[in-house]
Amino acid sequence: MSEQSRRPRKPSKPYRRPQKDPVRILAFEALRAVDERDAYANLVLPPLLRKAREKEGPEKFDARDAALATELVYGTLRRQGTYDAVIADCVDRPLREVDPPVLDVLSLGVHQLLGTRIPSHAAVSASVELARVVLGDGRAKFVNAVLRKVARDDLDGWLERVAPPYDEDPEDHLAVVHSHPRWVVSALWDSLGGGRAGIEDLLAADNERPEVTLVARPGRATREELLGEEAAVPGRWSPYAVRLSEGGEPGAVEAVREGRAGVQDEGSQLVALALANAPLDGPDRRWLDGCAGPGGKAALLGALAAERGAFLLASEKQPHRAGLVAGALSGNPGPYQVIAADGTRPPWRPGSFDRVLVDVPCTGLGALRRRPEARWRRRPEDLDGFAPLQRGLLRSALEAVRVGGVVAYATCSPHLAETRAVVADVLKRVPGTELLDARPTLPGVPALGEGPDVQLWPHVHGTDAMYLALVRRTS
Repeated sequence: MSEQSRRPRKPSKPYRRPQKDPVRILAFEALRAVDERDAYANLVLPPLLRKAREKEGPEKFDARDAALATELVYGTLRRQGTYDAVIADCVDRPLREVDPPVLDVLSLGVHQLLGTRIPSHAAVSASVELARVVLGDGRAKFVNAVLRKVARDDLDGWLERVAPPYDEDPEDHLAVVHSHPRWVVSALWDSLGGGRAGIEDLLAADNERPEVTLVARPGRATREELLGEEAAVPGRWSPYAVRLSEGGEPGAVEAVREGRAGVQDEGSQLVALALANAPLDGPDRRWLDGCAGPGGKAALLGALAAERGAFLLASEKQPHRAGLVAGALSGNPGPYQVIAADGTRPPWRPGSFDRVLVDVPCTGLGALRRRPEARWRRRPEDLDGFAPLQRGLLRSALEAVRVGGVVAYATCSPHLAETRAVVADVLKRVPGTELLDARPTLPGVPALGEGPDVQLWPHVHGTDAMYLALVRRTS
């Protein structure tokens, strides 16, 4: 069952406010926001959790309730494709004919039955009560009938029933079993190469809850300081990374509250470090982050530049995102400037910079662990929309760097059309450029492939699937 089988999103009818079970009603409201407003769960969920704590009080809505609500939302979104296939087998109509709010309640119930340790009777009972409160008695009966069918088997049993045999259609089989659109499975498999084991490991990693990773911004905080926090352990590869084990709350860390440290995936940190570590011919005084929003890489680059006495210009097209960059860089010990500018029509003169980072907009297929809903929103045709912008930004970055300087092209997608195809096409059209081997700029990081570019992977490196290519301007 593909993601296209769902009914096109539409506004739901007003539902009755619940009298109890704030956890499940919160999860339902989050899913409706994701569906109706194209919201992202990681942006919708925190304010809903705060509202629930304020309304119910810490005695009735504690950390365990918040953790359950978070698991229900993210787990349901990650496994939507699998759960759609199961639900479709239990109803007598196409899923597109099931009202979206009903489908959300069903999906929450199926996740509790097949993806958690909640007892079956409790999962069905709680879901039917949720349906009764938010949908009405009539549709609650429908939810009850469907979930009782689902409860007759476990996840493995359902997968045997609804997933096409691997030998007949490997991509469709993996799409249902690992809950990814078929085209995404195909694209990731092409990018990864190799046999079945690698792609299954990658798809499984996309469905795991990622750890929260902090960055200690050099000159402002140290990793040792962050390691003094509860549930903190060193990062795997970045010398500035600290991981918070499950339950760790970034907002409780003083250095994060003060802006001296931040939340940043380790793959994102490695991209900034690679640019800073790249060999350079000549001076090292002016750095540029050409697509700086929302500011994580810019903050780390600014701190690294400050250690060398270099200046950082952080440019972001969208003014509100430029404001986020300014906030991230606030307090940086070295000289910097934040501007709102279009990187394809830049205000700076050609050859102005020694090091340039261009982390281009993309499909985000490398961050499906963090934004699971993105896999259901993206379409293959989105690649055509990003392609001209990605090429334009890389060409502009190569014009901005001086002869002997280095450009880092990065994107949070492993799709070949957004990575190697972009770099190869631009370098073919821009003379006086050469690819550098990026692997030596990431000492200690294993399994970086044959080079010269680098692709990080969730199942190999524990990071988002960041892509990196380093280009030197030779003339």
